Amino acid sequence: MRAITFAAYGGPDVLQLSDVPLPEPGPGQVRVAVRRAGVNPIDWKVRSGAMAKGSAPKSPQIPGAEFSGVVDAVGDGATVAVGDEVFGWSTTGSYAEYALAKAVARKPASLSWEDAAALPVAGETALRVLRLLDVKAGDLLLIHGASGTVGRFATQAAVALGATVIGTAGQRSLDDVKSLGAIPVLYGDGWPERVREAADRPVDAVFDASGHGVLPDSVELRGSKERVVTIADGAAFELGLPFSAGGADDQKPEVLGELVEYAGRGLQIAQGKSYPLEEAAAAQEESQAGHPGGKITIVVS
Repeated sequence: MRAITFAAYGGPDVLQLSDVPLPEPGPGQVRVAVRRAGVNPIDWKVRSGAMAKGSAPKSPQIPGAEFSGVVDAVGDGATVAVGDEVFGWSTTGSYAEYALAKAVARKPASLSWEDAAALPVAGETALRVLRLLDVKAGDLLLIHGASGTVGRFATQAAVALGATVIGTAGQRSLDDVKSLGAIPVLYGDGWPERVREAADRPVDAVFDASGHGVLPDSVELRGSKERVVTIADGAAFELGLPFSAGGADDQKPEVLGELVEYAGRGLQIAQGKSYPLEEAAAAQEESQAGHPGGKITIVVS
C-alpha cells in the first residue's frame, strides 16, 4: 500500500511516499481504507524530532493520528463490521491507504469525510480540558484561540453546557467567534483590558488553546491558578499550571460517540485546504506555519 513515511527526523523533506506492507488487524482492531486523514501540529512536531527525547524514529514511521474511512478487515472482538463507514484514531498512522485502529465510531451519513476526520483530536482535546476545568452552566469561561480547531469545538461545547464564553481571536476571525455563541475579543497587546471590558464579572475558568504567552495575565484575570489550563504553552510548568497533552488512554470509542452527538446538533467545523497524499509535506508545512484558517486534511482515496 502507499503511505507517507519518514526514517529520520528533520524538515518536511524527510517525508517520502513509500510502498509498505498492508497491516493486518489483531484482536479488537480493524483495518480501515482511509478516505481522509487529519493533519495536526503533533504530526510535524513528531517528524521534526521535537518529541523524540533522544531516541531514533521507528523505520519506517507513518505520521497521522486521525482518519475517516471504510472498514476493510476486522480482528476478533471488533465492534464494527467490514463495510462500515467510521472515523477515529489510528494506531499505525493515518497518512496511508490503510490504517489499523481500535478506537472507532460509525460515521453518520450526514457527516462528510472531511468533517469526520477533523473530529477526533480537536474534539477529544476540547472535551478533556472542559472536564478538567469543570465547566458548567453559569460559568464565565475565557478561551484563548477560540477560532482555532480546538478552540472552535471548545467554544461550542461550553456554550452547549450553558457557560458564557469570551473567546480571543484575530481581527478577521472575530465575527466567526461571535457566530459560535461567544463574546469575541481581539487578542494582542491590551487583550486583558478588553476582556475586562467584555466581562460583567470575574472570569471563572481559562482554557488556553493558543500558546501565545497569555498565561500570566490569565492567572491575574482569574484571580488564582485554579481552573486555568493550557494545551499549548510550555511556560505552564514554570508557572505551576496544568499542561494537558492527552494520550492514548484518552482515545476511547465513548468519546467519539460524544463527538457524534455534538455533530448531530449542528457543530460548526471550519475546513481549510485539502492535499493529496503525495503532498503531505506541503500539508505539514502549512500546519507548521500557523493560522491555516481551518482544518487541514489529506485526501487519500
